[in-house]
Amino acid sequence: MNYNLKTNMKNSIALLLITFITFNAFSQNDAKVLLNEVSTKVKSYENISIDFKYVLENTTENIKQETRGDVVLQGDKYKLNILGVTRLFDGEKLYSISTEDEEITISSQNNDDDNAVTPSKMLSFYEEGYTYAMDIVQNIKGRKIQLVKLTPIDSNSEIDYILLGIDSQTKHIYNLITIGENGTKTILTVNSFKTNAPLSKTLFTFDANKYKDYYVNNLD
Repeated sequence: MNYNLKTNMKNSIALLLITFITFNAFSQNDAKVLLNEVSTKVKSYENISIDFKYVLENTTENIKQETRGDVVLQGDKYKLNILGVTRLFDGEKLYSISTEDEEITISSQNNDDDNAVTPSKMLSFYEEGYTYAMDIVQNIKGRKIQLVKLTPIDSNSEIDYILLGIDSQTKHIYNLITIGENGTKTILTVNSFKTNAPLSKTLFTFDANKYKDYYVNNLD
């Protein structure tokens, strides 16, 4: 079986971005209360910078792949670095910059695209796609991590369930564990979570002069 690290990681990172960009009242139990607390905390920050570790595992196939990355978020804008590729969204255009291939792909952020990471899509995805419930509490290096279980309503979903780990003291996201129906598990763990850092005014601005020799693939 061929596992695509980039595809699985893209889905996990998208879910992490979903979690940080927006929350809503998802359930009628304690999970709702906790998610609302996280929402309030996240929305109070001007920006968020995250360093993370990503692991893909399938014990049946004896597969384990690991990588690291970082992302900065400010409102709808973000800059993500992973696997030698920078994904830069300036609020209107999405730039995927591959230094290895010396190639840049430019596209509009389409709200109707199922893979688009936008607040409106994220909101409807969570409201309509999952049920929510409190799961176990883990003690990780002295930190109390409360897991919230997200179960797809769609019985044909390739995802069995998702566990979202929340630090009970800080109300910050600690990890995101996705269990696939084929036994594949992906774990995205936040190693560093920083807020309200001074950012360059051009951080989310694409500068074409830096990539004069790159091939540009404009999808619009």
